[in-house]
Amino acid sequence: MEHVSDESKYVIEQYQEKERLMIVIYAQWCLDHDFDPVQIYEQAYPDQEKNKLLIEVLEEPLEKENPSAIDIETLFEVLQLYGNEDLAMVIQEELEKRASSSDE
Repeated sequence: MEHVSDESKYVIEQYQEKERLMIVIYAQWCLDHDFDPVQIYEQAYPDQEKNKLLIEVLEEPLEKENPSAIDIETLFEVLQLYGNEDLAMVIQEELEKRASSSDE
């Protein structure tokens, strides 16, 4: 059995906590802007299994904030910190679709 040092455990726990925070920020932004976070995630990562942490976060009570406390630049920065460029790209595409449909 592999021994994991206390320092390694701490680093892993810190990463997981921050990853969860990133998902909360993403889910809250989606809710605030009337997007389905699961549907957007599945568009970005069609070959992945359902994101269990996202499902967990969505089971917690999140309330729509109007106006949103999370701006798009902050969301993109947080997503990119965790290597979620594909997710950021899908969000950008969905925002552009929404903007073009509201122009019609």
